[in-house]
Amino acid sequence: MKKGRGRTSRMRRRKLFRNSESRGVNESCKPEFIELMKWLKDRKFEDTNLVPAYFPGTGRGLMSKTSLQEGQVILSLPESCLLTTDTVIRSYLGAYVAEWQPPPSPLLALCTFLVAEKHAGDRSPWKPYLEILPKAYTCPACLEPEVADLLPRPLKAKARAQRTRVQELFTSSRDFFSSLQPLFSEAVESIFSYRAFLWAWGTVNTRAVYLARGRRPCFSAEPDTCALAPYLDLLNHSPAVQVNAAFNEETRCYEIRTGSSWRPHEEVLICYGPHDNQRLLLEYGFVPPRNPHACVHVAQDVLVKYLPAADKQMDRKLSILKDRDFTENLTFGWDGPSWRLLTALKLLCLQAEEFPCWKKVLLGETVSDTNEKTSLDVAQKICHHFIEETNAVLQKVSQMKAQEVALAAQLTLVETLWTEELRVLQASAETLNRLHPAST
Repeated sequence: MKKGRGRTSRMRRRKLFRNSESRGVNESCKPEFIELMKWLKDRKFEDTNLVPAYFPGTGRGLMSKTSLQEGQVILSLPESCLLTTDTVIRSYLGAYVAEWQPPPSPLLALCTFLVAEKHAGDRSPWKPYLEILPKAYTCPACLEPEVADLLPRPLKAKARAQRTRVQELFTSSRDFFSSLQPLFSEAVESIFSYRAFLWAWGTVNTRAVYLARGRRPCFSAEPDTCALAPYLDLLNHSPAVQVNAAFNEETRCYEIRTGSSWRPHEEVLICYGPHDNQRLLLEYGFVPPRNPHACVHVAQDVLVKYLPAADKQMDRKLSILKDRDFTENLTFGWDGPSWRLLTALKLLCLQAEEFPCWKKVLLGETVSDTNEKTSLDVAQKICHHFIEETNAVLQKVSQMKAQEVALAAQLTLVETLWTEELRVLQASAETLNRLHPAST
């Protein structure tokens, strides 16, 4: 068993988390939550385990009323409460969706429904749910361009791709939006604006649960797997907990079964997956502190930056790494450089007479003490390069926060990401400093 992966380690992490701002302020008496609970009760939902609350570390979430035991179903949301493509088909939009060619994607259908219901205001039967949704989102596609430009390079490329996908989906859907004009007295262009569409896309992208539906001819071939789950989507993320989430075909409810135990008045958390901080920001728009999966990615150009430029075998070495998928997922983590990163560096640092042994490197074997030392030297240089780069970006973000007050919240999010990456790099640097003497 790897260090830090056992039951004792999980209990230690949970104890650490519980000691850090896990008690919240009950918000069940706030008007929006009173209305939401009435709405849910009308749809046959009753919750005896949880209550909405505000937590200093995570914001709005759900707090335990009583002790919750491992294996217990802590939340069971009836199918009637879920917002799915079935909801769209049964609504006033159904006929328009069914007639449109080419068929719209399930994602477009959900976004269209959200925009239309948000526009309906008090007339929307979904108003109690819509009222508690965020007014804006912070995944990269929703950030201002000058803020997104401050993201780490691997994430910046993914952010650009994400923004492009959303913009292209909006642009390609304008004719579909125009077909809905008979439903509205106002011009559809003013209702289905890019800002409104981006909000709807952010809602689905960051809050939907997985619920697979069968293929239907009224939708495109894209997977129909998203469902919005009111109240359930208030549950926040922690990498230190375990849950089982699925739709129960017998009860016709979406259920959350906890793999952890909770004391009364604690924030109850679920795990969105073993994701690093860049993935969590990309998909959900937040950066958690002390994420055990946090890491810093090393791109190929940085990988070779501190290697001898005169190495005539460099192209061949890079080709070997690429063919064997060793140019991706090279990282620094809390425990130091990853095995993949060190292995790639060892192969790249092979001297001419050692090069025929490259297969041994990929198998984890030691070729020579010199190769071990050289690869650690290069790892240290790359790590220090990232530390310098990170400090420079943090200084730039600090200056922008003082100048761009309107962007303070978004800049703080980016600052948190870089700060967490700096902590990872500093931990890696300490590990490398310990390893280096052992390799000489």
